[in-house]
Amino acid sequence: MSLKTCLICGERKILSSFIGICKDCLRDNFNRAKPFLEKAHKESRKAFSLPEETPTDKEGISCPICARGCRIAEGEYGYCGLRKILKGKLLGPKIREARVSWYLDPLPTNCVADWICPGGTGCGYPKFAYRSGPEYGYYNLAVFFEACNLNCLYCQNWHFKYATFATRYKTLEEFLEAITPQVACICFFGGDPSPQAPFAIKASFEALKNKKGKILRICWETNGHFSPHLLPKVIETSLVSGGIIKFDLKALTPEIYFALTGGSLNPVLENFKKVAEYFKERPEVSLLTASTLLVPGYVEEEEVEKIAQFIAEINPQIPYRILAFSPQFYMKDLPLISKEVAYRALERAKKAGLKRVSLGNEHLLK
Repeated sequence: MSLKTCLICGERKILSSFIGICKDCLRDNFNRAKPFLEKAHKESRKAFSLPEETPTDKEGISCPICARGCRIAEGEYGYCGLRKILKGKLLGPKIREARVSWYLDPLPTNCVADWICPGGTGCGYPKFAYRSGPEYGYYNLAVFFEACNLNCLYCQNWHFKYATFATRYKTLEEFLEAITPQVACICFFGGDPSPQAPFAIKASFEALKNKKGKILRICWETNGHFSPHLLPKVIETSLVSGGIIKFDLKALTPEIYFALTGGSLNPVLENFKKVAEYFKERPEVSLLTASTLLVPGYVEEEEVEKIAQFIAEINPQIPYRILAFSPQFYMKDLPLISKEVAYRALERAKKAGLKRVSLGNEHLLK
């Protein structure tokens, strides 16, 4: 086991050398830890020419698209790198264009929600699924948004950052042309769909209109940082179509969440609770699910238990999936998660009161 010395307590523990702080010091001594964390996040963003911190210019213009709360000064970009203030106007992708790519993924696919979704199980058949079991012969249109409003230091898809400042957008018309007759579901992920939610919402309703009378589920895989004024439309797209909104609940301790992502936890929890208000309206297919990536030294059984308790207090029937860690990006020096830790996390989630818990990516466990 590779142990490193924490920059605050001086103890040898499992931790990321890029962060340099153990989870105990993050919780108990955050004021001392915060400068180290801010420096790490700034360095990681500088490598991609992204804004090093959230713009908070008092004289700046507010961007209303997501929950990051950017106030952008003249000539500067918002945190996600998509929008810029020029001559007092907020410029960036319009509602019918996005910085995005997509591909056809055969069903059943390796999705966070494959164990509870119509494409993987046939639940909701015949209203929301083409088959009573896995939808062999059909496809998911996987739509990858090439921008994000978080800065996860262990990002599994970090290569999208190279495309954030690409000059060409894809259009709504191009998106609609990609939906073949065999497409049974659309999944928005990334990056994250929340910084480009206006396009995704518009595209969803246009696609559903074109496929009227046929099955087309709209799903979202997200960090949860949607703007509150756009979230109702996000909910509507999935609720009417049989789709699922998949929240990545990365941590429930705010200090650990900030260390790993550079963001605030509060908007995520509030948005999760808002989506959960609609959970009982469509019992045949779960509208909402959550997942957590186990991160050695930071997000293990104790943190999973807190997340599970949060979910169970809202509704114990909300499905929850625990995912095994793969060392990536600026946290490549962390080890794989052990089977013992993963199975203890699984049991703690169940004991917290959740009725539907699953362990994914088990092939990554050591």
